[in-house]
Amino acid sequence: MELGLQGKRAAVAASTSGLGLATAQALAAEGVRVAICGRDPEKLAAAAATLPEGTVAIRADVGTVDGATAFVDQAVAELGGLDVLVANAGGPPAGTFASTPMDAYLPALELNLLSTVAMCQAAVPVLLAQGWGRIVAITSSTVRQPSANLILSNTARAGVTGFLKTLATEVAPHGVTVNSVQPGLHATDRLAHLYGGNLDAAGKSVPTGDVGRPEDFGAVVAFLCSDHARFVTGSALPVDGGAVQGLQ
Repeated sequence: MELGLQGKRAAVAASTSGLGLATAQALAAEGVRVAICGRDPEKLAAAAATLPEGTVAIRADVGTVDGATAFVDQAVAELGGLDVLVANAGGPPAGTFASTPMDAYLPALELNLLSTVAMCQAAVPVLLAQGWGRIVAITSSTVRQPSANLILSNTARAGVTGFLKTLATEVAPHGVTVNSVQPGLHATDRLAHLYGGNLDAAGKSVPTGDVGRPEDFGAVVAFLCSDHARFVTGSALPVDGGAVQGLQ
């Protein structure tokens, strides 16, 4: 399917590995010129080497408001504009209510809520001015079915989902869509580390019997960025192999 993205420009945050990199690769395969970012210069260079010539590699920490804003501003400057923003960041430390101190909440909110708000504040005026744009945020399936040991992530990502839904309504009349994608278990380095390299064990908890492939996740994000998805906005789409059991 031709997605109508040839020649578009995208900023993909936290994209030197995992689902962020898979998303950047999926967009690049559709002819999008991509700006990626990461904190580690070696990982950033390695990720850029997997993408087409013309990819912009920006050293940035999007886990802070200042870093998130700077990434989008630099991407706009180096790409000569912007059509697509993929907001993404790592996760905060695991923990329960009992084990999580009060001073852990503000950094988690900055990482998984305020950083996305900052990226949107930098990108939305550019998208509105041209009358076309796509914003997709990578969140987590725990927004729908909170994990008992991830209270910081559950809290912050639920908040960003509410923010994105509100933003979607405001910008919809101007040709800009806003959606989030909620990944479950995917074959990333982080998941392999959590399961001691045994992804088969991780897959046993998923109705499909296996974990997701990052490239398939990236294809879902690319579709939401496409012209075909012009009537999809304000959605929060689970990509989790059926793991979340709720109806909504």
